[in-house]
Amino acid sequence: MYDAPFMSDAELLARLRAGDATAFDAVFRDWYAPLVRFAEGMLHDRGAAEEVVQDVMLELWRRRDGLDPTGTPQAYLFRSTRNRALNQLRHRRVQLRSEPQLAADAPPHARADQHVGTEELEHAIRRAVEDLPPRCREVFELSRVHGLKYAEIAQTLGVSVKAVEAQMGRALRTMRERLAAWLPGGETL
Repeated sequence: MYDAPFMSDAELLARLRAGDATAFDAVFRDWYAPLVRFAEGMLHDRGAAEEVVQDVMLELWRRRDGLDPTGTPQAYLFRSTRNRALNQLRHRRVQLRSEPQLAADAPPHARADQHVGTEELEHAIRRAVEDLPPRCREVFELSRVHGLKYAEIAQTLGVSVKAVEAQMGRALRTMRERLAAWLPGGETL
């Protein structure tokens, strides 16, 4: 039987590239649950997350001979899972835009002001996150939305921990500036 914990990433990747089914089984066993949690954090849907990870694993096996021999299975898996989950989120947005908005979903008149204030804040937060530079936004979302540690983000994105720290600092500064009106002591327009 194949014992993955004592194998280096390079050796595991070499065996996987060579078509070693036990290497694939080890990768699947080790990474399936963490990848499902990662995808579920993005999708907020366990079934969809499992489907995404199963697709990623299937694609890993199909493309095994083309894997970068200098990479790691973990980096490939997280990057692929993130990309597939983002594609699914984009697809959902397209579906939502195409569905007619029902008047019955409108909040009661008595709560209209509170709803508008909450809606404005949520919109401001979404807009501030969307306006971040792409890498900065990616680091921010991996940390704040998906709960990854800086080292995990660095591994996933293939950058240094210092680069993650710098991007996160930039993201937080920008968010504070953009959301100043909603922070204590700020004034709304």
